[in-house]
Amino acid sequence: MFLLVSPCSIEEASRSLAADIIDVKRPAEGSLGANFPWVIRAVKTMTEKPVSAAIGDFDYKPGSAALSAYGAACAGADYIKVGLMFDGRDRAREVIGAVVRAVKEEFPEKSVVIAAYADSARLGTIPPFEAALLAAECGADVAMIDTGLKDGRSTFEFMDEGTLTDFTEANRGSGLLTALAGSLRFEDIATLKRINPDIIGVRGMVCGGDRSAAIEPALVEKALKMIG
Repeated sequence: MFLLVSPCSIEEASRSLAADIIDVKRPAEGSLGANFPWVIRAVKTMTEKPVSAAIGDFDYKPGSAALSAYGAACAGADYIKVGLMFDGRDRAREVIGAVVRAVKEEFPEKSVVIAAYADSARLGTIPPFEAALLAAECGADVAMIDTGLKDGRSTFEFMDEGTLTDFTEANRGSGLLTALAGSLRFEDIATLKRINPDIIGVRGMVCGGDRSAAIEPALVEKALKMIG
């Protein structure tokens, strides 16, 4: 299980380098808010570890999503992550397919992450299991669950251990990696180890519980030790 930590600036990235994956995003612009390409490039020069970049919580805008994904890949991101903030299987298939094509045609070695939301019922967005099936169908690499509304409620308040285990196992059967995020806490780590996703994504956990605070390197180290 790899630890993905989400800094929001170059300075914060320097405090996150112990993590397995450095995830560049801009929380001020949403759960998966996109940061600037020059921030992605700068973080990429700071580490030999994989760099992930969120490109946004997207409405049904396949062209915009594809162009954003291509820009993140050109800026140096190894993982390009898009959130599906809308419903409808056909529309989701179009957006996922466009993002995969935009990245893979020029950068086949890079990974596309398709994120759906644990709180999809209250958001009116495509459920994670449906999104994951489409991700596999369209040639993406990782199916992710996050929370779309950042009000302190965890993924575990919307999906229990058994459901998340089923999600992880179904993805393995489809050839996808699984990433779990969404206001995860240190006390969730034992459960996460039983679920055994490939990646867990955190920010608030390593900011002392407040995702708007700064990342604390000691808490990054603590999380790594606990999941190790």
